[in-house]
Amino acid sequence: MPVRKGARALLSAGTLCATLSLTGCLLTGCASPTPPAPAAPAPSSSPAAGDGRPAPGPPGRAANDLASAPVPAPRIPGLGPATQALVPDGTTQAFVVTGATADSHTATATLYRRDPSGRWTEAAGPWPAHNALEGWTEDHNAGDLRTPIGVFGIGDAGGLLPDPGSRLPYDEDEEFAISGTGFSGEPLEGSFDHVIAIDYNRVPGRTPLDKERPLGEEKGGGVWIHVDHGGPTQACIALEREALRQLLRALDPAAEPVVVMGPVRRLAR
Repeated sequence: MPVRKGARALLSAGTLCATLSLTGCLLTGCASPTPPAPAAPAPSSSPAAGDGRPAPGPPGRAANDLASAPVPAPRIPGLGPATQALVPDGTTQAFVVTGATADSHTATATLYRRDPSGRWTEAAGPWPAHNALEGWTEDHNAGDLRTPIGVFGIGDAGGLLPDPGSRLPYDEDEEFAISGTGFSGEPLEGSFDHVIAIDYNRVPGRTPLDKERPLGEEKGGGVWIHVDHGGPTQACIALEREALRQLLRALDPAAEPVVVMGPVRRLAR
């Protein structure tokens, strides 16, 4: 398995209750030096509770006027609030990889960007992709043949071939050479011609070839985005060659890019 370098409007749609009380003026029979002032017109009373009509709001504003309520932050398409909350505030590029089910080894990958207004839009893709043979997991372990679910940084790249124009640090090294066959009998040669390290159980800022595992060897590592060899992976994400080269050229370290990956229903939480 490869390795590398690298609101909410909690709408207290609170109902404004106006309690209007009328004060009566009781006149005695005693004569008064000055005539009593006429009573002010009584305001109309509030609707009785339970009569089905909304209570009136403040003067000059409709009862359902929510103009001052906070506006929810826009979310990346397909992501639910819990997953979106894991995306750092400073991130303006997100590479989203979604599988149809928890056990599927094919996926769809799309690069999104956030514009100055905060809106997320497609920047590249969607592209077909492969993930691990057995699908996805929230508790990845070495050799389980599942891809870890989550939001991870992607800041380091490399490969056997020269840098295709990446803005990420790129480590060209012969150690990226690979041979053998995949799970479907397909040749693996060329799979690591270009790779992007996913910051799962690795030290960011280092080559994807770095072997340090902060969570321990048993939690796996070397999870990359690499060239698709035509079949499922051990834990990595695989993209067709030209799509990966396009992704490498698009990612910008200043955008604090992340990969968001997992089954579609899990990411929608």
